[in-house]
Amino acid sequence: MPPWEELAVAGINTEPATSLAYKTGTWRDERPIWDAEKCTSCFLCFIHCPDNAVMVKDGKVVGINYDYCKGCGICAIVCPPRVKAITMISEREAKNRTPA
Repeated sequence: MPPWEELAVAGINTEPATSLAYKTGTWRDERPIWDAEKCTSCFLCFIHCPDNAVMVKDGKVVGINYDYCKGCGICAIVCPPRVKAITMISEREAKNRTPA
């Protein structure tokens, strides 16, 4: 398949792919930090995440898939203020943290 620049205007992509084939987490400037103890599994983050990076298992939020998270911060914005289970930190700070 030719690169997108060579496609005709309104061309058809005959070989579509899914986002699972493209890990985009390296684009982030900020990283969401999810706190399991604070999370109420209200699913607002899951519903609003444009990259489907919020992981759910057995009816509960279980974390963030950083391979696909682009760090937009929507999850932290929609997390209820009284809960505040998701906060954003810089990617640089996240890389310097010692794993818990």
